[in-house]
Amino acid sequence: MKILMVLTSHDRLGDTGKPTGFWLEEFATPYYACKDSGASLTLASPAGGQPPLDPESDAPAAQTPATERFRADKEAQAQLAHSTPLADITEADFDAVFYPGGHGPLWDLAESADSIALIEAFDQAGKPMSFVCHAPGVLRRVKSQDGSPLVKGRHVTGFSNGEEAAVQLTDVVPFLIEDEFRRLGAHYSKGPDWQSHVLVDGCLVTGQNPASSEGAAQTLLKLLDPKH
Repeated sequence: MKILMVLTSHDRLGDTGKPTGFWLEEFATPYYACKDSGASLTLASPAGGQPPLDPESDAPAAQTPATERFRADKEAQAQLAHSTPLADITEADFDAVFYPGGHGPLWDLAESADSIALIEAFDQAGKPMSFVCHAPGVLRRVKSQDGSPLVKGRHVTGFSNGEEAAVQLTDVVPFLIEDEFRRLGAHYSKGPDWQSHVLVDGCLVTGQNPASSEGAAQTLLKLLDPKH
């Protein structure tokens, strides 16, 4: 079982001068869920090398058993530091893909031709795909085989308008996932702010927020192996 994880290479929070990147817990929890299930993991990012970490996700209050495990895992740290350039990745080499969130993906992965083509290839192959928190935003420009938006008519979730307002970034992000999905004709739904909410529509798995990362990973694994 080979699973690809795609992380952002974007490290600037709009014009605020503040840093951003990927959210540590949304990477670490799925990473270990997949690894502990026996999966072989490959990490990729648009620029390759070390993806930028959102420093807020490294704060003491944001730590979980998975992030603490990662901090003690030199092998995982080395793997992350040498992520494969996304342009070198081929869907045929993997059984599934997982996209962790953080605000970074809204800028680079949402517009990346390589990412868009990769997701379209996974979709056409009927392979499981999972996106958590802000990562569902990378589906913005992805098309189905008939040329319509991939999310049109699909049951999806992602970081809600209320959650974006709570972190005071509504006017900073390039688009709001909830609004964009509704505009594209998706059946967007959300749970309470900061509570786990995971949806499955065919091979497409989406999780609303950091609390959804475990559920989004476990759901992906169940699609790969119903016995999981």
